[in-house]
Amino acid sequence: MKFEMRRVHYMPKDLKPGILYVSEEFDIAIHLCACGCGSKVKTPLGVTEWSVEDTKTGPTLRPSVGSWQQACQSHYLITGGKVVWAEKWTSEEIAAGRRHEQNRRHAHYMALDRKRDGAARKLWHWFKGLFGN
Repeated sequence: MKFEMRRVHYMPKDLKPGILYVSEEFDIAIHLCACGCGSKVKTPLGVTEWSVEDTKTGPTLRPSVGSWQQACQSHYLITGGKVVWAEKWTSEEIAAGRRHEQNRRHAHYMALDRKRDGAARKLWHWFKGLFGN
């Protein structure tokens, strides 16, 4: 299967196979699962989520798409418009992947908070850290 990118403001009600619909205003990309099962796959876009790039050969969506909540359990990447199938994950790998994503998001937003904090607040965080709170 080959994907092409279509920029939209609002997502259409009926999706077509092989189209990666991207709404930059709402920071989301949606497509029908590459396996052909017909499931809608929603990927939020952002610094801690997925990113999409429109290349000459077609869209690239990163990181991989894992349809873990669907019956098909598909796992793939979209690279230059082409589907690159990835290994199926076990339930343990899925849980570990979700924890990793949650930890990565938490670390990102904590780093942003620390950048915004003034000297007194940084001292307070350091002091709280000494006591494990």
